[in-house]
Amino acid sequence: KMLLPRFLTNYARCHALTCKTARIVPFRPLMSQVTGIEYAENLGVLSQSESNNVPRSVAEKLGRNLHLIPSHPLGIIKSKIEKFFLGKSHLVEPCPNFEIYDQLSPIVNTWDNFDSLLIPEDHVSRKYTDTYYIDEGTVLRTHTSSHQVKLLKAKNPPTAFLVSGDVYRRDEVDRSHYPIFHQMEGVRVFSAEEFQEDLSDEKAKEEFVTKDLRNGLEGLAKELFGDVEMRWVDAYFPFTNPSFELEIFFGGQWLEVLGCGLIERGVLKNGEVDDGAIGWAFGLGLERLAMVLFSIPDIRLFWTEDPRFISQFKEGETTTFKPYSKYPQCYKDVSFWLNESKTFHVNDIHEIVRNIAGDLVEEILLVDEFEHPKTGKVSKCFRILYRSMDRSLTNEEIDQLQEVVREKIVSELEVEIR
Repeated sequence: KMLLPRFLTNYARCHALTCKTARIVPFRPLMSQVTGIEYAENLGVLSQSESNNVPRSVAEKLGRNLHLIPSHPLGIIKSKIEKFFLGKSHLVEPCPNFEIYDQLSPIVNTWDNFDSLLIPEDHVSRKYTDTYYIDEGTVLRTHTSSHQVKLLKAKNPPTAFLVSGDVYRRDEVDRSHYPIFHQMEGVRVFSAEEFQEDLSDEKAKEEFVTKDLRNGLEGLAKELFGDVEMRWVDAYFPFTNPSFELEIFFGGQWLEVLGCGLIERGVLKNGEVDDGAIGWAFGLGLERLAMVLFSIPDIRLFWTEDPRFISQFKEGETTTFKPYSKYPQCYKDVSFWLNESKTFHVNDIHEIVRNIAGDLVEEILLVDEFEHPKTGKVSKCFRILYRSMDRSLTNEEIDQLQEVVREKIVSELEVEIR
């Protein structure tokens, strides 16, 4: 806990971007070059708190910062978005100075991650089944929005900024979900003085800001995907109102690209922004975009250090990924009776398997569910699909992993194996 304030208040890297030029502000890196468990332990992530639910398989990924590697697909997408907001004037003039923050600590307090953004106390994202808690008041950020209010409250607050970084969520296991992924969010705040005289009422001002938001994001979508068909869909987020999702028609289907909206007045108030100001914000997942643009079929590939993957990408270029192998899949089933006195959440079994098998597990599926007609006991059967990205797996090694999985399921979930 004593480490927290230092990591919350230091911003390791900041570029000031203008419409015409980019000024790189000198910085002293705060993120250590040490990664893995040692790095996580130095940050206090693996605390002894009873509330701590961060597994070693997640902790060891801290400090990898894939979005900062210029030739990595995530770094390539990140740079394209930053350059768009630097050089493309789709926004209302005068073009704002976008400050870029890409090394903010992923360790945040619950107020910044939830309360400051008006996320209700009973919201599912606050549950231990969905979020990694270091202790009861500290989490691994679940979104880059956790820095929004702190940046707005800064001594010389930016009126426009982009934040990118790794975010953490307890999630299911499949080819498009991973407990660590990367987000980018953008914010622009219009002061009362920026509105034209003919925009006298609040509704007209909000429409003006909404148009600026949509114009900018439609321009970004065209920059990334080309001249594609787009549509706006009404959505709900606790921290924006109205809220929207932008979808594009790409590859023969509609794809959600990002979520956005006008920043809730309560969030701006928490950021100590003047009453007359109105702002917009958007958020997107870098992996989601990269998987589509680079044709990457499995989210685990972003974490591989195999040169057959890494060598396919170059800084500033969007190239189609060429699969270098297709190793066979191996699956094992596990069935068990639930403990009637203990709450079961599907994310718990996903977390157990991932913590044991790591990136060897490709997907976990619920294939059968049964309630005994006499006892009322509930049985579940999960199919665990194993496949390595880099080599063939042997049945013997998977049997050994599966035995450990079965033992851990019994000891942690207090279930009865069938």
